[in-house]
Amino acid sequence: MALRSGALYDALIIAKVPEAQARTAAEEVANYDARMHSLERDLTLLKWMISANLALTIAVLGRLLFIR
Repeated sequence: MALRSGALYDALIIAKVPEAQARTAAEEVANYDARMHSLERDLTLLKWMISANLALTIAVLGRLLFIR
């Protein structure tokens, strides 16, 4: 995988971690970060969908119960 966290990789190299392990750890952290960003984006979409559904439900109930 080409994507990796450069700052973490550099810190691990300075800490005398073998290069292969430092590269692997940095790639895993970068992959984790990308997955978390994707989940946050999906969660934001779900929040908007729930809000829209709630607003429409309240509007329909208001129309049914209070306006005759």
